[in-house]
Amino acid sequence: MCPPASRLREGGSSWATCTLKCCSVLLPQVMDEIKAGIQYAFQTRNRLTLAISGSGHCAMEAALFNLLEQGDPVLVAINGIWGQRAADIARRLGANVYELLKPPGKYFTPQDIEQGLVQHKPLVLFITHGESSTGVLQPLEGLGRLCHRHGCLLLVDAVASLGGAPIFMDHQEIDVLYSGSQKVLNAPPGSAPISFSERAREKLLRRKTKPPSFYLDMGWLASYWGCDGEPRRYHHTAPINSFFSLREGLAMLAELGLESSWERHRANCSQLCQGLLDMGLQLFVEEEKARLPTITTVRVPEGYDWKDITAFLMDKHGMEIAGGLGPTVGKVLRIGLMGCNSTSGNVERVLGALQDALKRCHRSRL
Repeated sequence: MCPPASRLREGGSSWATCTLKCCSVLLPQVMDEIKAGIQYAFQTRNRLTLAISGSGHCAMEAALFNLLEQGDPVLVAINGIWGQRAADIARRLGANVYELLKPPGKYFTPQDIEQGLVQHKPLVLFITHGESSTGVLQPLEGLGRLCHRHGCLLLVDAVASLGGAPIFMDHQEIDVLYSGSQKVLNAPPGSAPISFSERAREKLLRRKTKPPSFYLDMGWLASYWGCDGEPRRYHHTAPINSFFSLREGLAMLAELGLESSWERHRANCSQLCQGLLDMGLQLFVEEEKARLPTITTVRVPEGYDWKDITAFLMDKHGMEIAGGLGPTVGKVLRIGLMGCNSTSGNVERVLGALQDALKRCHRSRL
């Protein structure tokens, strides 16, 4: 699909120049431009494509709330915090949750997935493309076809990977895909792209009960976003400034081009990983092909307190990197290179700052 950059950028680029009224006649145009930008970023022609008024967590709930009903079997692939969260939400909905487990730092093979599909016969498989708590990039090729062969829908979390690693929603037969605004898109958090395939949309139409959340009801949201071919119905007050910034982030991605963005993130991640290895540090994700280009995880060096390192980098270098999250707390440092921050110069900066930290932070000899 071709990037809709010129259409997205018409009328100025500043998201803060004005705040439209919630019922402004201009709002549908902004929403349509966001839809076109999401379709390009996701590489999909799905008509049920829109932005949730909320964070990536909100999109996760929107996907699960609309796909699942009480008693539905769902298989959740868990190799980090986001699979854990999805399983928690699905249980709250009364779904029958089956967990497919891998240690943090590892990914799922098609054989792993097929074994789970055969054993549990789920209606939905949840899997994370970019596991930001561990730094794993999950291969997706063939998973959609595999799920459909077993009567299952494929739901993918791409919050940390969209724009930073290749993803082709239609070609890879992904049924529901969602992301967030604050990663590679470089927009403030608070809006979350999401798209449903025709298979997924048909499942929504076959529901026996209404989704448990009115706010996240895709029937209402489809009408609000003009996705159902009917006159739009007012649903909620949209976060207008968040929509402007999301539109701008999508426009910037389209102007750069997906292939260029993917390559930039790949090259800078590779440079960072090689620099960390040259310093004698150990990468958490062992296989190069499984390393998430937007977030690199490195094991906390023996004898150091990760909090000392992150505090030193902030105090002395004005640079923020994170500690572990969920199952990696206390085990890794997480270095984010996303969107406009993914540059070769920033790689050199962080490597130099880390070298300084390891020289000057206290190291226990015990």
